[in-house]
Amino acid sequence: MKRVGVAVLVMASVASAEPRATSQWAQFRGPDGQGVSAEKGLPDDWSATRNVLWKTAIPGRGHSSPVVWGDRIFLTTAIEGEVVPGAKGVKHVVDGQDFVHPQGVGDDRRHTFKVLALDARDGRIVWEKVAHEGLPYDTRHKRGSFASQTPVTDGKLVWTYFGSEGLLFAYDMDGGLKWKVSLGGIATVGVGVGTSPVLYEDLLIVQCDEDNGDKSFVVALDGRTGKEVWRTPRKVQVSWATPVLMRAGRRDELVTSGTEWIIAYAPRTGAELWRAKGLESNAVPSPVVSGDVVVMSAGYPEKMAMGIRAGGSGDITGTPRVLWKYTKGTAYVPSPIAYDGYVYLVTDKGILTCLDARTGEVKYEGGRVPIPATLMASPVAFDGKILLSSMEGDTFVIRAGPVHEVLKTNTLGEPIAASPALSQGRIFIRGESNLYAIGARAGS
Repeated sequence: MKRVGVAVLVMASVASAEPRATSQWAQFRGPDGQGVSAEKGLPDDWSATRNVLWKTAIPGRGHSSPVVWGDRIFLTTAIEGEVVPGAKGVKHVVDGQDFVHPQGVGDDRRHTFKVLALDARDGRIVWEKVAHEGLPYDTRHKRGSFASQTPVTDGKLVWTYFGSEGLLFAYDMDGGLKWKVSLGGIATVGVGVGTSPVLYEDLLIVQCDEDNGDKSFVVALDGRTGKEVWRTPRKVQVSWATPVLMRAGRRDELVTSGTEWIIAYAPRTGAELWRAKGLESNAVPSPVVSGDVVVMSAGYPEKMAMGIRAGGSGDITGTPRVLWKYTKGTAYVPSPIAYDGYVYLVTDKGILTCLDARTGEVKYEGGRVPIPATLMASPVAFDGKILLSSMEGDTFVIRAGPVHEVLKTNTLGEPIAASPALSQGRIFIRGESNLYAIGARAGS
């Protein structure tokens, strides 16, 4: 096993060549799960005192991104409670030996897992619900959180997932609990779960990879009832990547990243469509899509990115469908972003590489941000610009295209680990303690 270091019901959300024109940001990385907004006129200049429309304190700790539908914002958090003497999380065995992650914390304390809804217009907390209370199933990485999974919504229900606990909840827009389901605890070598649920037509789909892969699976639930529709086992060790839905020819595919295997499934049935040899490193970044090309990446212990032409069948390893591989410039944590035919790899220190998404041709390497940065949030893009947010509280505005250029550096002064949401002319940024709405003020 690779050692872990510091670490919509009305329509399917299926990635395509162009971002869909929608003002909603309904899941991890927004429309199609790609981090790209088709909106124009979003702000690109702010500070802690400039162009902040409102700022709301969020209790607890959470790295889940905000999702937005109309005038509602949803996010999750975990509030740490008292120590319970003698409490321990699930036991891990790696390569036949008992394993305790040296930076795993939190299993000796009770936690309260909450779902919050805010008014997008003024930041007021409209409702907050306690989804679960108790000792966590597993530890989390000291830099991570027990609420790292981003919710998903269709404007009628909002679905939330607390990964290590294996708990899924469906709420209506007013906070009424419609159903809850336990998938069983998900063991992830003591660093927590990073995978967020995705929505395909009436199905809520979750990738559940754990420890050595003996119990890994992908599952689809009926979004309205929580009833399990299909479950497909997979012999793939622990991963943290959110799967992507994409269109390949005449069919939709659910593409999953992994150490041993990259596997595509039919999202309606869970049947395997194709597979390719995996990244052979920890699969943390989520896949991105450019046309019929899906790009996978990993950054630890080895660096690897590859472009695959979807739509195949069987084992496509070594076939022309594996279009290119690139062994530099990838991140351990942040996902890449595909935008207007290019894919941008970003390291955890904010160094950018731009490749042609179809050929892997290098357009530039070593593009740097102007000040030291540590990245955990995945980039987002709009109107020819890419945003990189850092744990130092800075957001760098990068010009999209084959020539690297930093346009602006915007500072909030608060660590940012969650990917921003872009919706209705505003940028919603979750910091360590606050949620910010960034927008141009009248007269500015």
